[in-house]
Amino acid sequence: MNNKSQKTYNKIMSGKSDSNIKFNDLHNLLLNLGFETRQNGTSHIKYFHSIGAFTDLQIMHDGKAKPYQVKQVRQMLKDLNI
Repeated sequence: MNNKSQKTYNKIMSGKSDSNIKFNDLHNLLLNLGFETRQNGTSHIKYFHSIGAFTDLQIMHDGKAKPYQVKQVRQMLKDLNI
């Protein structure tokens, strides 16, 4: 994992700035953790991992990730011990 992804991971796992996570940073973190993307022409991007985990994210107009989706990603990473 690169340094920027590590910082994003630490911010997400701290739970202190869910409303201040950039969508692109979250996207790159998930890719670095082995997730693959699928998009069916909608604004939602689906992320799948080979171990069966998945999440669905949508970018906000200000370029940030939605806070409730950041919380879902944090819980998924905890459940997977990532």
